[in-house]
Amino acid sequence: MKVLGIAGWSGSGKTSLIGRLIPLLIEAGLSVSTIKHAHDGFDLDRPGKDSWQHRQAGAREVMLASSHRWALLHETSGDEPDPAALLARLAPVDLVLIEGFKRHSFPQIEVHRPSLGKPLLWPDQPAVRAIATDVKSLPGCTLPLLDLNDPLAVRDWVLQALHTWPGCRSINTEAD
Repeated sequence: MKVLGIAGWSGSGKTSLIGRLIPLLIEAGLSVSTIKHAHDGFDLDRPGKDSWQHRQAGAREVMLASSHRWALLHETSGDEPDPAALLARLAPVDLVLIEGFKRHSFPQIEVHRPSLGKPLLWPDQPAVRAIATDVKSLPGCTLPLLDLNDPLAVRDWVLQALHTWPGCRSINTEAD
């Protein structure tokens, strides 16, 4: 599997970009999965439901399954999950887009909106290979600038990277 991160500050448009990219990448013939980093605690369960009761009773993992989908809830010890370990749990696909995990070393597109007043992750984050932004230029930036409002152009850059850029290989080398 190949992996590409979509990183940036909260509110920059990472989720919106991924939501527009996925159907374009699928249309181009790729199978796509995602991993989404959440900073705060989150819960897919609701108090009182059977799976919630299983977790409250101390189950380390609870799998919910139906004829439409399944989900695995895994309790952690409070440590940040390792993206490679998360990737190992996914079924093989052509591309995994990882939203967040901005301090990790897999290749990333930074989503940056200067209007948010947040600093660029690049150049302090060497994994950033391009910047998707809503401005025409970023002073001093030597990376490719992608138009955040043109998901087709971003998709084209991703497809080019996947076919020509060896740095876009999976961080889980056993799956390659």
